[in-house]
Amino acid sequence: MDKLHLMMVYVAVAEEEGFSAGARRLKMSPPAVTRAISALENNLGVKLLNRTTRYVKCTEAGVCYLNDAKKILHEVQTADDAAAGINATPKGHLAITAPVMFGRMYVMPCIVDYLSSYIEAKVEAVFLDRVVNLLEEGIDVGIRIGELPDSSMRALKVGSVRLVLCASQNYLNKNHCPKTPEELLNHSIISSHGVTSSPTWQFEHKNKQQLVKLQPRLTVTSNDAAIEAALNDFGITRLLSYQVAPYLASGELKIVLENYEPKPKPIHIVHRENHLTTAKVRAFIDLISIRLRADKTLN
Repeated sequence: MDKLHLMMVYVAVAEEEGFSAGARRLKMSPPAVTRAISALENNLGVKLLNRTTRYVKCTEAGVCYLNDAKKILHEVQTADDAAAGINATPKGHLAITAPVMFGRMYVMPCIVDYLSSYIEAKVEAVFLDRVVNLLEEGIDVGIRIGELPDSSMRALKVGSVRLVLCASQNYLNKNHCPKTPEELLNHSIISSHGVTSSPTWQFEHKNKQQLVKLQPRLTVTSNDAAIEAALNDFGITRLLSYQVAPYLASGELKIVLENYEPKPKPIHIVHRENHLTTAKVRAFIDLISIRLRADKTLN
């Protein structure tokens, strides 16, 4: 059998964790799928899947082969799409990831415009406050905030954001505005796990770093909740500047200790593509990069 076909069958069975489910995904008969997996294992001389009557799981070798097979199939699809013509109309499935609030505020409007422009395109938006492995989770394009580790991913810088402290004017009127990080120890602190789970906050002033260990009165798991608490005059919270930009513009929240902020965090668009970038990926990156670079709250 064709090796690429066997890889495709294996990826389907491994991801669906079942021969029948893999067969349905590929619109093949279960016996044909079983024969394909057996042929692949015989060809490789290694067991890729552990089978029981209740489940199908990858072996250790199978996990490694799954990752490699997905990468190879993706490269083949990329080459096919590129051969179809550089000016081909974007179409097909596009998976995009971004942090939750950033995705809602900045990425979703771009997705809607993208889908409105390309009627043959479909988008899966994965908004999570964790770093998503693009290759392992089948994501085409990601938005990352912060310094990037060395990787094989291609990255395009489109802006930056600041880590800011803010509170409502009512709170600051009643409790006085802190002038130094140490004075935060005398304030009601709202901590969001969406930004950091550590009670020790880092500050920078005149090229010197300073650490202050705080005891938050309120700890929340989402940035939205931290913003809501601050808007209700409960205390001082620390968030990324884009997350509170509307409230800073309206005057509902005020920045404090601006001179002690760490260096801004870069925003990158990352993707797995190379010189054979598919039309669907290229079109979305072109669209969102222009939008993000033009947004004053991100630059």
